[in-house]
Amino acid sequence: MTEHKSLKDLLTPPDMPETERSSFGVKRIRNYFLAGVLVTAPIAITIYLTLSFLNFIDSRVRKLLPFDNLDATQQAYAVPGLGILIAILFFILVGWFARNYLGQLLIRFSEYIFSHMPIVRTIYSALKQIFETVMATKSQAFRDVVMIEYPRKGVYSLGFLTGQTKGEVQRVTDNEVVNIFLPTTPNPTSGYLLFVPKKEVRFMDMTVEEGIKMIVSAGIITPADKAAKSISPSDQKSLPKKSDAKKPVVKTKTAKKAVSKKSSTSKLNKKKT
Repeated sequence: MTEHKSLKDLLTPPDMPETERSSFGVKRIRNYFLAGVLVTAPIAITIYLTLSFLNFIDSRVRKLLPFDNLDATQQAYAVPGLGILIAILFFILVGWFARNYLGQLLIRFSEYIFSHMPIVRTIYSALKQIFETVMATKSQAFRDVVMIEYPRKGVYSLGFLTGQTKGEVQRVTDNEVVNIFLPTTPNPTSGYLLFVPKKEVRFMDMTVEEGIKMIVSAGIITPADKAAKSISPSDQKSLPKKSDAKKPVVKTKTAKKAVSKKSSTSKLNKKKT
């Protein structure tokens, strides 16, 4: 007859004592549960947030379309995601129009109106500078991860290079300085703007995404060192080791001492004779 095995017997090795089998099975089930949560939670939250964002845009754009005037049979054939497609086409059309001469005149006229409105001009100028800095192709905003000594010497902080310092800030400083955004942990949306001399900035090989993950996780998620991976194992073997380099020097010194002792003893013996 075949022996029936329980779940605890399947999860534990057969050579483990009976006193440890129960605790080992519970720990393994707990580890499986935590591993399942770690794998499922990021995927589920990402899908949920993406669908919520797409549904939000779709619902807002679809309200502008005359779907309410259709009957129930016609609304059943409405294409899902049509609002997102219309929004994408709208932005493409606006971008194409802004590149034309007539679009440039319209943009200048609207900026002239906004610049003469007391409250609106402040909001518009701030939003325009932010979007131009983040989305412009010529901007170097958040493209480099840097490390600086902050808040004191010997303590390093991770930040992002936002651009070259210009204007009055660069004029009143003696050295060439750059703009560094120093985010806080675990909320990277808040932080400090620092003007640091370029010679004191250390540029990292990690990407911006890897730097944000490291800051948000408080250092728990550490990206791999790309510079260390670039060195092949054969090159690492060819590098001289400190211990091997010191051994022959020690041996030569001891050998010289032994030779000098032998020569001195031989001279004394000759004098005595």
